[in-house]
Amino acid sequence: MQKPLRPKLYLLLKEEGYSFLDFSKDAMAGLIVGILALPMSIAFAIASGVRPEQGLYTAIIAGFLIALLGGSRVQISGPTGAFVVLIYSTVQAYGYDGLVIATIMAGLILIAMGRMRFGAMIKFVPYPVTIGFTSGLSVVLFTGQIRDLLGLKLTTVPLDFVEKWYAYFANIQTINYYALFISLLSIAIVVFWPRVSKKIPGALIAIFISTTLVYLCNFPLETIGDRFGEIPNTFPIFRIPLNVGWEEMMRLVSPAIAIALLAGMESLLSAVVADGMTGKRHISDMELIAGGVGNIFSALFGGIPATGAISRTATNIRNGGKTPIAAIIHVLTLVFILLFFGKLVKLIPMATLGAVIAVVAYNMSEWRHFARLFLSPKHDILILLTTFFLTVFVDLITAIEAGVVLSAFLFMQHMSSSSKGAFLKKEKDQSNARNLPDGIEVFTIQGPFFFAAVEKFKVALSGIHYIPKVLILCFENVPMIDATGVRLLDDVWEKAKRDKTLLLFSEVNKNLYDIFDRSGLLEKVGKNHLFSDLDKALTIAYNHIELKKLAVEVSL
Repeated sequence: MQKPLRPKLYLLLKEEGYSFLDFSKDAMAGLIVGILALPMSIAFAIASGVRPEQGLYTAIIAGFLIALLGGSRVQISGPTGAFVVLIYSTVQAYGYDGLVIATIMAGLILIAMGRMRFGAMIKFVPYPVTIGFTSGLSVVLFTGQIRDLLGLKLTTVPLDFVEKWYAYFANIQTINYYALFISLLSIAIVVFWPRVSKKIPGALIAIFISTTLVYLCNFPLETIGDRFGEIPNTFPIFRIPLNVGWEEMMRLVSPAIAIALLAGMESLLSAVVADGMTGKRHISDMELIAGGVGNIFSALFGGIPATGAISRTATNIRNGGKTPIAAIIHVLTLVFILLFFGKLVKLIPMATLGAVIAVVAYNMSEWRHFARLFLSPKHDILILLTTFFLTVFVDLITAIEAGVVLSAFLFMQHMSSSSKGAFLKKEKDQSNARNLPDGIEVFTIQGPFFFAAVEKFKVALSGIHYIPKVLILCFENVPMIDATGVRLLDDVWEKAKRDKTLLLFSEVNKNLYDIFDRSGLLEKVGKNHLFSDLDKALTIAYNHIELKKLAVEVSL
């Protein structure tokens, strides 16, 4: 019987208790992560095509609920770079209200996945697909920051990847060298700051130094306030979009599924990384349910999709975070900053945010793993490149769908080729020391006997150019049979009856026996035609041949 799903916070408080020392560690970690989450949440919101404060709303609402209900000790959730491309394309196609509906639908999907215990199944998404779309996302994410990195004077940036680069080159003469300087300075700080301290994030230091420098020196470059105006320092308002019709909701099913899959994979990946750093284990199904609840309420309170943030989770661990209380304190820190210091956010240079996201894009790229996959089998390379290029040049939804479908087809092809059928006859298989008399054919099947393998079975079976007296189908090393395989066996049984051929099944293990029983094939052929090993089936076959000979002799 499966254990009931319970939030990790509930289990920790019940089973391990909570001391003041634990709280002090969580408080310090939560405070640092909360300060880091401020610019990261704003940056990802802007890159996603929504307002800066919507990233903060997401980190606050989703971050709190996922911490309260989640299955990880130290997970920090909020907006992440992985979602930027998907959110941006969804907002451009359906508007923000469309994104809200898609996110709510995605949340419901995540809850259903968790309730059905699908947490462990997320890991079955093929590795080349994951690396392909992650690397593709990093390229698109970096491309989206070129305007801010160079300070180009572009009122709008095209959605299409190729058109983006065309627009950049067409406006390269408008480059702002102050913005370029701040971008390079910020990147250098983010990259080299870990040599000074690994506890205080480099992104936080880069934003503090660059913002102060731009303000004091009055550099002529764009800030958050210049682009978005005043940033509200009020709490988000609950809102349900009512102007989305049924037809549009049906069109939003595809992005909703993509959001759910991406949120699930990113959250569980982040939780696995956290497990590796802490030596603890997360509850994957509970993490999915919490992610679903968090995304639903994030959307209802003006936020965007949220998932586990690997960088913020790692920062939490490095600063001593022990329980979900640290994630809750990180949310309280964000609330405090939003209410009392939200107005200062408008001073942050856009070039700095572009630099921070550019570094995130580089870290997302997984370029070492991407390059290493070229040493893999050809079909893995095909899956990798298909997913990568579709992510870059088409969209993430198409890339994930195509990658998974292509992986499934290639897997079925591989499984089909591994399902082998061979005639067992002395003159064809000298290694098998059986002297089979004429009239007996033994056909051995190896590997899964499913719909992709039945055609090979038909071709091999058609190689019998006469009507045998006995046909034995030996299921050696057959782990499973699907409905197509059962139907084919039924057809073989009917043909054997018409040809007056004795059909026997050997090497039938318990799993296959149960499949025969549930499908009704066992009742049709009878238990006396099924055998656990080939020798028993051959004994029946020999006796049948001898009886046939005796019947012929008597008739003569």
